Amino acid sequence: MDNEGYGRFIFREICPGEADEAVGIEQICFPPNEACSEKHMKERIGRAPELFFVAADQETGRLAGFLNGLATDEERFRDEFFTDCSLHVQGGKNVMLVGLDVRPEYRGLGLARALVSGYAQRERERGRFRLILTCHDEKIGMYEKLGFVNQGLSASVWGGETWYEMSYTL
Repeated sequence: MDNEGYGRFIFREICPGEADEAVGIEQICFPPNEACSEKHMKERIGRAPELFFVAADQETGRLAGFLNGLATDEERFRDEFFTDCSLHVQGGKNVMLVGLDVRPEYRGLGLARALVSGYAQRERERGRFRLILTCHDEKIGMYEKLGFVNQGLSASVWGGETWYEMSYTL
């Protein structure tokens, strides 16, 4: 990814030793009913670290944020992607995005855009076809600005919430 404008950050795959930090960021960024559990986050990092894309702050050494998912040949999002990393298919044509996390002190710098853009570029180069995620209605506009298309209400009921499915064709 081109780091122009983001020289303070290095964009890369997650390192195994960063699992605890990723869990902590997830707990800051999402309410308890929506956050990925420590167990599931660590399983996901162990099974598919190549599908984590992090922004690491070169000044502090901390993770500023990350985007992560699981590859699959499935076309629709289902809640099991949040909890069952065995659904990851190494050569899957699509990626179900299960978390875009940016620490509060790094928000407003365009990191979400940089993470999505870099992730999309990387997965396009890997031969993937589509990124799929779910979001709340108040985030639809943000994701549309990042290139996603609203597919309408999702079948997801994760955390007892209503979700919209968004897709990004690579």
